[in-house]
Parts: sequence; C-alpha cells; structure tokens
Amino acid sequence: MQDYIVRTMQKTLRQAVKHSPIIALTGPRQTGKSTLLRHLFPRYNYISFDAADLRLAAKNDPQLFVENIQKPVIMDEIQYVPEILPYLKLYVDKYTTTLKNSEIAGAFILTGSQVFTLMAGLTESLAGRIALFELLPFSFKELGQKPRRPLNCYRQILKGFYPVPNTAKRSPQDYYGDYLATYIERDVRQILNIKDVGAFQSFVQVLAGRAGNLLNIQEVARDCAISHATAKNWLSILETSRIIYILRPYYRNITKRTVKTPKLYFTDTGLLAYLLKYKDAETLAAGGVSGAIFENMVIMEFLKSNNNSKAGWDFYFYRDNNGVEIDLIIDKGRAFEFYEIKSAKTLRPEMAKGLSAVNLTPAKKFVLSFNEHTLPLAKNVLAAPWWAFL
Repeated sequence: MQDYIVRTMQKTLRQAVKHSPIIALTGPRQTGKSTLLRHLFPRYNYISFDAADLRLAAKNDPQLFVENIQKPVIMDEIQYVPEILPYLKLYVDKYTTTLKNSEIAGAFILTGSQVFTLMAGLTESLAGRIALFELLPFSFKELGQKPRRPLNCYRQILKGFYPVPNTAKRSPQDYYGDYLATYIERDVRQILNIKDVGAFQSFVQVLAGRAGNLLNIQEVARDCAISHATAKNWLSILETSRIIYILRPYYRNITKRTVKTPKLYFTDTGLLAYLLKYKDAETLAAGGVSGAIFENMVIMEFLKSNNNSKAGWDFYFYRDNNGVEIDLIIDKGRAFEFYEIKSAKTLRPEMAKGLSAVNLTPAKKFVLSFNEHTLPLAKNVLAAPWWAFL
C-alpha cells in the first residue's frame, strides 16, 4: 500500500467544514478526491453513487434519502443523482433554524468528477449554503520535489501529476491511454452522445499540438474536418471537464491594440506528452515543443496553488499587435504579477522585453527559468528560478 501524499488543500477543507453545511469537491477524474476526503474525515459516513442500489434509492425518494442518511456524510459521484440537491437545501434550511451553525456545519461533503453537469446544479440549488473546491492533479510541492535540473523536471512533466503514475508502478503510456479511453466512454459520451469517437480523439490530438499557443478554433475545426459549432461544443466539454485550460487575454486598462484570442493549455502535462507521443524525457527536453510544455507546466503550478488555497486570483496572458507578449499575468486584486517563462538556463536581457513594455501599477515582474540565481534582469524585472515560486 502506498503512503498517503498530503494535499495542500487540506487546511482550507478543514476550515470549511467548521463553517459551511455543505462542501463540494470537484475536479477531473482520478485526481484523488475520495482518497483525500476519506483520509481527512475518517469518521464520516461514506457512500458512493457508483453503487446502483444507492443511486436508485436516492432517485426514487430523494427527500427520504437525505433525511435518513447517517450524517456527517461524504457523498461520492454526486453527479449521478442531481435530484437530491434541492433536498439538501431543504434539509440545511430546516435545521439551520433549530440548530446552532456549528451543529449543521460540515454535514454533507459532496464529490463529483463531471464538472460540466455538477457545477450548474450546485451553484443554482445550493447558493449561499455551499463551499466549493476543485482538486487538480498533484503539484510539485505535494510531490516534495524542486527539480532544479532541466532533465529531472522533464521526467516529471512526462510522468504527469495524476496520482496513479506517481504512486503505483504503472507506466505513463499505459495510464494515460486508459485514462483517455475512460474519459471518453464515461464522461463525453454521456453528455454529447458522440457517434464518431475517432473524430473526437483526433480533435484532442490536434489541440495537443497547439498547447501553449493561441487557439484558433476555426483552424482546428478545418484540420479535423468538423463544423465550427461542433468544435466549439467539444472544446467547451474539454474545458469544463478540466482536460484543457483556456487562458484568456488581458486587455483592460491598456490602450494598445491587444490580441483577444485565448491560449490553450492542458491541465496535466503527462496527458499532453502522451498525446504528442513522447516516450522519454530526453526526447521531450530536446524537442521543438519543450518550451511550450514547460510553460504549460509552470502555469498549471500557479493554478493549483490558487485552487488549493482558494486565493481567488485571476489569470491572463498579454499579447498585442506589435508582438509584445507576457506569458502570465496574475491579478491578485490589489496588485499584479507578470511572468515570462523560459525553459533555459542562460539569462538574456531581451527576455525582459515584454515585461518592460507593459505597465500596470502596482506590478511585480519576473522572468522564470532554470537559472539558479535571483538577480535583476532589467529595470523593475527580477530573474528567478522557476522552482522558487513553488
């Protein structure tokens, strides 16, 4: 049995059960949601709606099911029984008037993988009564790694950050092949009723080749021989189920003409490397997309940090018609942070060119790379090792 890997989100989850009657933990399949919750709350009753008898009982009489279930309870795969969500609200409202807040707090913990069906029901039915969390695959911090050497970093990028390739003796090739097949069979087909699975797989493959780049959905549709509407629909499913991540451009409060096309990334680099058919870290590190995949990984690390701490940051990139570009802008509410991400060890002043050209106040500006030193690279621009921000 593998040792449990501590998740950064644990602290905020523990706080949430003290104050919110309902907690929901969503995220892609196989990120460890059930493992996390059962480890964190071992005294909770645990049920999974993967079980047909429980699913049927909840659907046939959701009010009775909610009233009678032993609480506090973890309800797994809640997306299979959306019928019970209004009755969770009724239960919470009923007992909030007769019990202290501390007695009803943490009564229900819900989990679900199919974010696209689950989130609408949660936000509509349980507004004001629920604390929402999203668990992504492991971060470098959770894995206890600070890979300073580029090749070691690319080995982890190739392996990816899902629990199974990192805790079990299973090759990334085998794991991600099965993961993709399961995702299409269990999630995508239920929502889209796709008849041509091959066309959808080709669509995902084409997107992988564009990771780290501007997303021209019209070009993607043409390359896949599908309609623009179909491409938009499939893209939406991939985004809301967290297979891909769409980074929006920043153009507020900036007078220059800016590009308003989003950029495409994959939530997990292991799946991305699998789709691009990389089988070893050496080939990946030397390949033409190594910079884009490294950038993808670093941006996902920031996103995981944001999710795990519920920091509420907003993420953007910047590009204008003059070719000025910033890989990542983080809006922290009262201040901005700008990041240029380079998979290089040698620092050059031109790496700070885009950062110097765009001014939002107050803003901190960084060039992140494999260089081990922290030093000024240009006026108000600091070069730093990428792992310093883990």
